[in-house]
Amino acid sequence: MAALVYFIAIPFIYLLSLLPFGLLYLISDFVFFIIYHLVGYRKQVVKTNLRNAFPTYTGQQIDKITHDFYKYFCDLLLETFKTLTISQKSMLRHCTLSPTTQQLFDRLNQEKKSVILVLGHFGNWEWAGNTFSLLCHQQLYVIYHPLHNKYFDGLMYRMRTRFGTRLIAMKNVYKDMLKNKGAINTTAFIADQTPSPDNAYWTIFLNQDTPVFKGTEVIAKKLDLPVVYTRVRRVKRGYYEIDADILHNSPRNTVDGEITELHTKRLEQDIMLQPEIWLWSHRRWKHKRK
Repeated sequence: MAALVYFIAIPFIYLLSLLPFGLLYLISDFVFFIIYHLVGYRKQVVKTNLRNAFPTYTGQQIDKITHDFYKYFCDLLLETFKTLTISQKSMLRHCTLSPTTQQLFDRLNQEKKSVILVLGHFGNWEWAGNTFSLLCHQQLYVIYHPLHNKYFDGLMYRMRTRFGTRLIAMKNVYKDMLKNKGAINTTAFIADQTPSPDNAYWTIFLNQDTPVFKGTEVIAKKLDLPVVYTRVRRVKRGYYEIDADILHNSPRNTVDGEITELHTKRLEQDIMLQPEIWLWSHRRWKHKRK
């Protein structure tokens, strides 16, 4: 059944990826109408998350962010498919590094420093990986969860590695990072997923008690790698700029929880500025602290 769904869907996915951006966003508007107005995909989850995150906002403000989030969510979905066939030139026109970020990674490369890069599901994180691999000298590794459907997992793997990015399965992170330690590289952790509550670091994030993965901090301290926080800011529809700066140069000298607090608070600040481009449909707060 999984294979049948894949082979039915793949011609349409490739067709979408070949469309010019203007037509792609017209289709995104149509998909938005279906998902938001007709199906209401996870709308209750989104609104509950928003009300809890912004308790002082009016119903009208919550409705506006909900509407804008679904508009963006549909764009993000089709932009991800676009990765299958987009050219390098077009990729760099639509997603680029800020000048200071380019300078930062150039300097780190000259200093022969490998780093840990931490970000959230904010903006188009898929395009960000492609852009980094095209513009930066370090080899980029991205931590990922393989999909259950091996066919779609292979599709996502091809999209994410087209421009030189390499993937590391979550279960192999520390082992593979040790293996790659002799080369200059950057390993990206998306740190706003939902961990097991028993093994998480707990903090207040968007006005809620929130579990956060400790893996980013634990590995950074073990290997003593500088931690770089990265945001993918949406400039306008279909265009992004990546900003990055160092959170800490020597994680081994930090106290427990310090790095986790730093990158969580930075993500929170970014969400407050552009709330519609964070993944509100994610069941981020399904666990409670014991």
